[in-house]
Amino acid sequence: MFEWMTLFQRVAAIAAITFSLAGVAGVSTPGLAADVNRAPVMVQPAATPINNPLTPALVPAPAAPGPVEPTTQPSADADKFASLAEAVAAQDQEISDDTLRCLATAVYFESKSEPMAGQLAVAQVIINRTKSGRFPSDVCGVVKQRGQFSFVRGGVLPSLSAGLAQYRTALKIAKVALTKAWDSPAPTALYFNGRHGTGLGRAVVASIGNHIFYR
Repeated sequence: MFEWMTLFQRVAAIAAITFSLAGVAGVSTPGLAADVNRAPVMVQPAATPINNPLTPALVPAPAAPGPVEPTTQPSADADKFASLAEAVAAQDQEISDDTLRCLATAVYFESKSEPMAGQLAVAQVIINRTKSGRFPSDVCGVVKQRGQFSFVRGGVLPSLSAGLAQYRTALKIAKVALTKAWDSPAPTALYFNGRHGTGLGRAVVASIGNHIFYR
């Protein structure tokens, strides 16, 4: 009887232990059990992107530059004449005043055998002198200044016939210079002489034909 009771007690104890373990297993992880029946949570994307310090920011490409407008406009008379010869041919032969006569006479005597560019440079020297402050302020005064031009005698210019072809050219050259119809090849010159002469240390501006021009 004692042994049977002991066996019965043992079976009862084992059964009690088994039920106890089953109960523990049912409540050991309440958090995970609750998550099993929980509805999934949907995560919405952020409204604005978050700057990632490891990723360079996206910079929009610069717009293509538009056309660049010129800052200066060409002169209206820039293409009036295609050459100095054309500018000379466009001038008339009328002697309108003493200024033109004095300038044309100087061009004729000093450079009638020179190319047109050389004749224009001679005319420009005389005009430049009128503006320099170191010579008379008018063309005839510069041409007639004592000791400057050897063709002048006693302050009087020689007479020339308008029928001379080289004088007609000199008249037209003088008009081109006075009206600035063509740029002088020696724009800043105040002196000139033949190639055999000396510039006395002056800066050379141009060398045209048989003349050298200085400032």
